[in-house]
Amino acid sequence: MSEQTPDNTPEQEEEAQTSATESAMESDIESAAESSDQPVSELDQLREQLEAAEANVGMARDELLRVQAEMQNLRRRTEQDIEKAHKYGQEKFSVELLAVMDNLERSAAAAEASEDEAVKAIKEGVELTLKGFADCFKRFNIDAVDPMGEPFDPQLHQAMSIQESPDAEPNTVIAVMQKGYTLHGRVIRPAMVMVSK
Repeated sequence: MSEQTPDNTPEQEEEAQTSATESAMESDIESAAESSDQPVSELDQLREQLEAAEANVGMARDELLRVQAEMQNLRRRTEQDIEKAHKYGQEKFSVELLAVMDNLERSAAAAEASEDEAVKAIKEGVELTLKGFADCFKRFNIDAVDPMGEPFDPQLHQAMSIQESPDAEPNTVIAVMQKGYTLHGRVIRPAMVMVSK
């Protein structure tokens, strides 16, 4: 860079700086041309490294998307499992209570025909207990399946026998031997029925 002397103008100084910059660029180009093999191979290496890095980024992005999808699926399955556990967690307990309900219904039916005052008092107690059980079942979404006169449904009913019946349509429930029950719509005990031919 030339020093500015009193007889140099700013335009002359600018021209001197421009020519110095141009000469430096020319010398860089000449030195690059002299060793032309080395920069080209370095450039190729850098391109290869860039392509490899871009491929790694693409693979990492794909893995991240897969992991996110798996986490969403896992979260959804866990929420469904928790919901099912809340809904159907009492299924075993409910099945055990069905036998108690059946026995209370049989007791009430047996006491129905008796004229004895003591038996009538017991019958009233059994009926109150039955009503309490029925209310409890309703609160916990345990519903009775009593399909008398309905078409046979293998999802809800278990056919114990088939019998000719002139009064009923074919494939209709003509007798219920034991009521069935569902918990939140899921069958926990099918109704045992007799079906018409």
